[in-house]
Amino acid sequence: MTLNQIMYNGLLPMLIGDNGISIWLVVLFCVVAGAAAYFLGSMNFAVIISKYKFHDDIRRYGSGNGGMTNMLRTYGKAAAGFTLLGDAAKAAVSVLIGTLLAGEAGAYIAGLCCVVGHSFPIYYGFKGGKGIVVTAVTILCLNPLVFLVLFILFALIVAGTKYLSLGSIIGVLIYPLLLNRMYPLTHHGMSEGIVAAVVSILNAVFVVWLHRENIKRLMSGTENKFSLKKKDKFLKDEKKSEEPSDNADDIDESDDSDESNDSGNANDSSSTDDSDRANDSGSADDTKATDPSRNKSNKRK
Repeated sequence: MTLNQIMYNGLLPMLIGDNGISIWLVVLFCVVAGAAAYFLGSMNFAVIISKYKFHDDIRRYGSGNGGMTNMLRTYGKAAAGFTLLGDAAKAAVSVLIGTLLAGEAGAYIAGLCCVVGHSFPIYYGFKGGKGIVVTAVTILCLNPLVFLVLFILFALIVAGTKYLSLGSIIGVLIYPLLLNRMYPLTHHGMSEGIVAAVVSILNAVFVVWLHRENIKRLMSGTENKFSLKKKDKFLKDEKKSEEPSDNADDIDESDDSDESNDSGNANDSSSTDDSDRANDSGSADDTKATDPSRNKSNKRK
């Protein structure tokens, strides 16, 4: 029993022996490995760290995702680093569980289920991250040479464009094709298995689907660029919500000014009426004051 045999066939099936295991038992081991990886992947470390360290929920800020990139932009490099370590650890453990239970097929299935758990965590309302770190560590554990090529490509794209999402999307799109071409080089001339081929394609499609909003922003030129110095903590959709409130304030101010103008006009009119009445009464008094004198002068005459 060699390490390569364990990685390809699995430890548990080899312990049982070829005569005592059936295909249905292997399928059962794959299902168990996938379920364990999903629950492990549901431990979203971005949500955990933001909750217990910052007493808040990372999903309320920035892009609204529970992932390393949003942690970097919201809480800084230290929080993002611990998130990276946690997500990488759960991906590695998931692959290990899959390998021990069902060999390489179980490892690929467990890796994919860990990505699904990370993106739709059962513990946190099925709202998590986009699975880039988990996918990358899964590839690293299963095929380090493929990971190295993809990482170099990812680094070149990010260095040239400053878009993490663009590098991630292109990397996962190339992953199935690159795995198919390089599999014989890393597996002593063996051809790629059907499970590895199908799971790699499903993983790529799933991660690209999770980045559908990023693709829209890339096409419109509004995607955020990567920067280690950048640290923006703003509520999700905060900028959008500010505009209607400003308009509402303008409307309220205009209404208040209109009301003040109306009240001012009313006061002006009332004061004008009072002054007119005072003038009228004054004229009447003057008339009364002049009449007696005229009468007296007439009597003297």
